[in-house]
Amino acid sequence: MRMIVSRIPLFAGLLAAVLLAGCATHKTDWSARVGNYTFDQAVLEIGPPDKQAKLKDGTVVAEWLTRRGYSQTYVGAPVYAYSLGYYGGYYGGYSGSYSPDYFLRLTFAPDGKLRTWKRFAR
Repeated sequence: MRMIVSRIPLFAGLLAAVLLAGCATHKTDWSARVGNYTFDQAVLEIGPPDKQAKLKDGTVVAEWLTRRGYSQTYVGAPVYAYSLGYYGGYYGGYSGSYSPDYFLRLTFAPDGKLRTWKRFAR
């Protein structure tokens, strides 16, 4: 029994380390990829773009949706009050909040290499 109890902290620490490692996010350094990253590599890594256009000079501009925005509406509940013989209701009304969609735009030169990148919201 003593051996089992002494291993519990070790097991708990190992479990915490595994869980925290799984929560780490991967941030891509797009600036380091300029000049040597291709459109085909982008499609393989992050999937087909949501929008793309090929310009007359051969430049390809592609956009990926990275995070979907949302809108929420909050409706207030009716509140009734009794004051000085008057009984009436008040409705709290509503309020809302909005978050835009977030995109990644990659521009590839005619030779197929990444020229510029940009994150933006719309």
